[in-house]
Amino acid sequence: MVVKAILNSLMPGRAADRQGAQTTKPINLALQGGGAHGAFTWGVLEQILTDGRLAIEGISGTSAGAVNAVMLADGMARGGRDEAIKRLADFWRAVSNNGNLPAVQRAVVERLMSFIPLEGTPMQAWLDTISKYFSPYDFNPLNINPLKDLFERFVDFGAVRAYPDLQLFISATNVQTGRVRIFSREKITAEALMASACLPLLFRAVEIDGVPYWDGGYLANPVIFPFFGTTATEDVLVVQINPLVRQETPTSASEIMNRINEITFNSSLPSEYRAIEFVARLIDRGRLPRGVGPGQYRRINVHRIVFDRFGAHFDASSKITTDYTFFETLRVNGKRAARRFLDNHFDDIGVRSTVDLLAEAQAEWA
Repeated sequence: MVVKAILNSLMPGRAADRQGAQTTKPINLALQGGGAHGAFTWGVLEQILTDGRLAIEGISGTSAGAVNAVMLADGMARGGRDEAIKRLADFWRAVSNNGNLPAVQRAVVERLMSFIPLEGTPMQAWLDTISKYFSPYDFNPLNINPLKDLFERFVDFGAVRAYPDLQLFISATNVQTGRVRIFSREKITAEALMASACLPLLFRAVEIDGVPYWDGGYLANPVIFPFFGTTATEDVLVVQINPLVRQETPTSASEIMNRINEITFNSSLPSEYRAIEFVARLIDRGRLPRGVGPGQYRRINVHRIVFDRFGAHFDASSKITTDYTFFETLRVNGKRAARRFLDNHFDDIGVRSTVDLLAEAQAEWA
């Protein structure tokens, strides 16, 4: 289903053609969720906005990635790059353990930042005790979710929806159909953002127009294909929080659960990479026409900034860490990673992929 949607979307027809020389290079950003590790993405975004060589046409996100995406969009709508940098900084300062959130919002944010309850963490011990007897529907019968107030405190959703210069997409999982739901900029509300970050063992499903939704990371972490029919650029930069490779075999319960979560929440990307690589190969062989008109296909260049280099130093429990010093460490690492990417690959943008899509998408055959 995902592959079919990608193939269909590679025949855009709505994307406007760009003319003339560019003083900056356009790009789309796709942001993974990853709990507190989303502060790494904060640093990446800050560096891109400060550097100024990339013009962001579209941005997608899931869970904590969706929060970063919406904060950036809110800032751009209010006052451009400088305001986007400020909005991101204000949010991450507020959700840190020395921020100024009310106690109820603080408790909810600490659960949001956990991304997934993990073996061996205090969060898991709490969940094990509660879940033996209660579900979120039992211990929260009034469906109180302070995340709505939190998001509305930081985001002018009306301004975001009305801002035409940035395509924005956040994903959630339809509980009933098991399909991904993409909320485009015009449909993004506090409820949609809550849905994208809804951990099913901690929060009741978020209902929108009578449909229940859970965290988008199960099916799209992050989503790429909506860009193909809505933006002119053929370049996508993925900010990947969940480590791709672990050299050591996990042996403890917490290590095993953490690796399962990493693999699960990376699983949507190979499907998208496979479809993108397939279409690019057919275009290169002259089997498909390249362009933005009816019956034409996009040749997508994929780039990536990965948390792997830094993530190896953090275990699963750090995903629930809300200490501001820890956030600052991740932010600085994110800025460095983005600077390194731009120094090494800026000239490749608009020319070629810097991710080996065939290698990423191929299965390992015995």
